[in-house]
Amino acid sequence: MTLIKSISGIRGTIGGGGDDNLTPPNLVTFVSAYAEQIKEKFAEIKNPSIVLGRDGRISGAPVYDLVSATLRLLGLNVLSLDLATTPTVEMSVIREKAQGGIILSASHNPRQWNALKLLNEQGEFLNADDGQELLARTKTASFNYAEVDSIGEQKIIKDALEGHIQAILALKLVKAPEITKANFKVVVDGINSVGAFAIPELLKALGLKNIEVINAEVNGEFNHNPEPLDKHLNEIKERVKTSKADLGIVVDPDVDRLAFIDENGEMFGEEYTLVAVADYVMHDSCSCYYQKISVSNLSSSRALKDITEKRGGAYYATAVGEVNVVTKMKETGAIIGGEGNGGIIFPELHYGRDALVGTALFLSALADNKMKMSEYKKQFPQYEMVKDRIDLEIGTDVPAILEKVKTKFSGENITDIDGIKIDWEDSWVHLRASNTEPIIRIYAEAKTMKQAELKVKEVKDIILADFS
Repeated sequence: MTLIKSISGIRGTIGGGGDDNLTPPNLVTFVSAYAEQIKEKFAEIKNPSIVLGRDGRISGAPVYDLVSATLRLLGLNVLSLDLATTPTVEMSVIREKAQGGIILSASHNPRQWNALKLLNEQGEFLNADDGQELLARTKTASFNYAEVDSIGEQKIIKDALEGHIQAILALKLVKAPEITKANFKVVVDGINSVGAFAIPELLKALGLKNIEVINAEVNGEFNHNPEPLDKHLNEIKERVKTSKADLGIVVDPDVDRLAFIDENGEMFGEEYTLVAVADYVMHDSCSCYYQKISVSNLSSSRALKDITEKRGGAYYATAVGEVNVVTKMKETGAIIGGEGNGGIIFPELHYGRDALVGTALFLSALADNKMKMSEYKKQFPQYEMVKDRIDLEIGTDVPAILEKVKTKFSGENITDIDGIKIDWEDSWVHLRASNTEPIIRIYAEAKTMKQAELKVKEVKDIILADFS
C-alpha cells in the first residue's frame, strides 16, 4: 500500500490504517488544509465556493461524500458535479466563478487508487508556492471548523458537461459542420469511467452518429490497465478493425489524456496526439494567431519542436508536470501546449489538459485534411519512443543515481531542470523520479525503435550495476 503527498495533492491506495494509505483521516487533513488556505486567501467571502467532481472509481462515491462534508463543515460551499471529467471541473471553476476546485481521481492508476487534485480560482493546479504552503498546513493539523450557523451548503450543478461542450463548439478552429459531413465512424473506449459518457456526448454534439462505446459501464472496474498505452488497448484495436471504423478514441479515467487508434487498428501514438493538434492549430492557412509558439515537457516527442519550427514558430520545453507547462505557456504566450502522454492544453479554452477539446481539434484537422488516419500521420516527423521504468525501494538515493548517469554522459548535451535529459543529434534519453510512484521513469526517442531500445538499455545497465 502506498501514500504519496505532493504539492499537487494526495494520492494513495484505499484501505488499511496509519499514514501509509489513503484513509479518511488523511483525506480530512488534506481537505481541511486546502479549505483553510482558501478561506485565508478569500477572507472577504463568507462562504467560499469549491467545485467538486470525481471520476468513476469504486471508492469515488464515499470519498466524495467525505470530502464534501469536510468542506462544508469548514464553512465552504460545495458546487457538486459528482461524476465529471477533470477538464470539466476545471472549466466549471471558471464558469461558476468559484474560489477553487477538487477532482477525486488517481488518473491512470489502477482501481485501488484514488487522489485529490487541487485547483485554484483559475481552475488550474496549485503552483509550487501554494502547494508547499498546503503541505506545511497538513503537518500542523490545527484547523478552525465552522460554527453551526456558518456551515457551508451544497449546490448541484447539472449542466457542467453541456457548458464545457458548448464552449468547445464555439472555438473558431473547431469545425463541427466539416466533422458532421465527414461522418466518421468512431469506437470509444470509456474505461468504465466518465469518458464513457463525456466523449460520446461531445461526438454527438459534433454531429457524429456512428459511435460505438466499449467499457461503457461507469463502475470503476477498469476492464484493462487504465493507462492509455498500446499494450493495454488490444480490445479497442480489434474492435476498430471488425467494425470498419475510421478511428478509435481512448481516454484515461478522468479524461485529461487522449490517444487515437487508426483505421487499421494501430496506435496513432499518444505522443502524436499533441503533435497533430499543434500542427493543425499552427497550420499555414490559419490566420487565427499572430505568433506560433508551442510548449511541452522534456519527456515529450521531438516531433513537436520539428513541426513548430517548420511552421515558423518557436518551441519551449519544461520540467514534467502540467503546472510547469502552463507556467511556460503563459510566460511565452504559447497558443498550444501539453504533454506527450496525450495531454492537450489549448489556452483559448482553458489552461488544463483536456481530452474533449483535443478530440474536437483532432477531428477538425482530420476532416480538413480528408485523409485516412494512417496517411495523416505520415505527414509528421517520424520517431519511435520507448517508455520504461525502474522500480525502487523506498529510501533509494535517487539524486545519487541521476548524478552517476550525468557524470557518465558529461560530454553530451545535458538538461537537468527535471532529472537528467541527454540529447544526441538523432536521439535523446530522459530519466526522472516519478512524482506519484516510487520509480525512475526512463524515456528514449530515436528514428528507429531499435535505436531507442539500445539507449534505454545503455542507461539501465549503468543504474542497475549498483544493485547487482
